Amino acid sequence: MTELSPVPEDWDRALAVVAHPDDLEYGAASAIARWTAQGKEVRYCLVTSGEAGIDSMPPDECARVRQEEERRSAAVVGVEVVHFLAHPDGLVMPDLVLRRDLAVEIRRCRPDVVVSINFRETFGPGAFNHADHRNTGIALLDAVRDAGNRWLWPGAGGDPWGGVRFAAFANSPQSGHYVDVTATIDKGVASLEEHRVYLDALPEGTNGKDPDAFLRGMAKDFGKVVGSEAAVPFEVIPL
Repeated sequence: MTELSPVPEDWDRALAVVAHPDDLEYGAASAIARWTAQGKEVRYCLVTSGEAGIDSMPPDECARVRQEEERRSAAVVGVEVVHFLAHPDGLVMPDLVLRRDLAVEIRRCRPDVVVSINFRETFGPGAFNHADHRNTGIALLDAVRDAGNRWLWPGAGGDPWGGVRFAAFANSPQSGHYVDVTATIDKGVASLEEHRVYLDALPEGTNGKDPDAFLRGMAKDFGKVVGSEAAVPFEVIPL
């Protein structure tokens, strides 16, 4: 059995930052359901509204639909605050504008930890990662540092905040930690099910089109690695 460590849970507040509606729901939401059930506060920050994610739907309409789906999805796992930054879907860059926007969110939320999804180049052999995922992760790590520097964007979103202990990236190929989601996998599946318009638009045979089979299958397979019924891998980066 591979020796991985549980993600530390001695914290109270988290900010989850991803590029698109549905990003968190492919695994991380099951862990977030566990944390909110423990009484932790988790807020969501979406860099885009996923407006380029449904080929058959105009971007303005798509953004509205996907924002609504994300808010319902967040509520399923106990998240009440969902904020959209309105950066362009498919064109996210780890530039100063995104770093500033994320630093402002961090200062407002004052989280102990930040949560996201895999920002590495791939998810494994033959699975190249989306540019928006990669760029959001890099910008988030830089923004954590920026948020604690009072000379960067003074007055933009409150006082400096340097209290982020670590970043946790779900489903990274460099994961060394995990969260046992045996008790909350049902919530994770239900959370992804809320993205029904998006899921219905996916081509037949796409991974994740069937949330129940996809999420339970991944969680069960990784659970075997760490000795639980269901688990989600995370790469933890101390900050």
